[in-house]
Amino acid sequence: MLLRKILIIFKREVRTFFSSPVAYIVITLFLLLTGWFFFSTFFLSERADIRDFFNLLPIVFSFIIPALTMRLFAEEYRSGSFEISTTLPISLIDIIAGKFLATLFFVIVMLVPTMIYPMFISFLGDLDPGPVIGGYVGAVLLAGAYSSLGILASSLTSNQIVAFIISAAGCFFLTIIRSMLIFVPSFLTGFFQYLGAVFHFNNIAKGIIDSRDIVYFISVMIIGLYSTFIVIRERS
Repeated sequence: MLLRKILIIFKREVRTFFSSPVAYIVITLFLLLTGWFFFSTFFLSERADIRDFFNLLPIVFSFIIPALTMRLFAEEYRSGSFEISTTLPISLIDIIAGKFLATLFFVIVMLVPTMIYPMFISFLGDLDPGPVIGGYVGAVLLAGAYSSLGILASSLTSNQIVAFIISAAGCFFLTIIRSMLIFVPSFLTGFFQYLGAVFHFNNIAKGIIDSRDIVYFISVMIIGLYSTFIVIRERS
């Protein structure tokens, strides 16, 4: 019964995503940006891998995913449709889980066309499949973590622009924190390094699946989604 209700929300949100021109603009911009960056650096690096593509993903996700999630609750608050949803026999957990899974599904669909990059490289050289598989697994986990933060930001306000700014700031912080370690006292370096999403994403993108990295991403998802539940429950 729980899964059926989540599936109802999931289908509704997926239809909303793909019926909006914004979704296609986001996909187009994502593919143009990653495609241009990949091909412009591939022939310069002369390496048979897609490391540069995966290195770009965290920073791109920091802005693409907030653009996808900013409307999820903010728009419903603004239009008043969220109050109607709360009168239906659907729990907050169903609503949050359905929106989260729909966002993650959209990102996965957005990533599918990029699989042409490793296929292209495999025709030109010997491509190690381990980092490719690890990179896509890491990309899905990273998308899940950032989606949970985006949903949380959207639950905080009825203004989509404010939701985007809050979400992008949070995702961007987790993305760049590794680059700021030189400003952190040495005894705190390990903590802040673990806090950064890129550190864990890069580990997985090397083709090394470490339980600590999986736990990190799952923890961010749980914290983001549970915080969303608390915010909406207090707001209702």
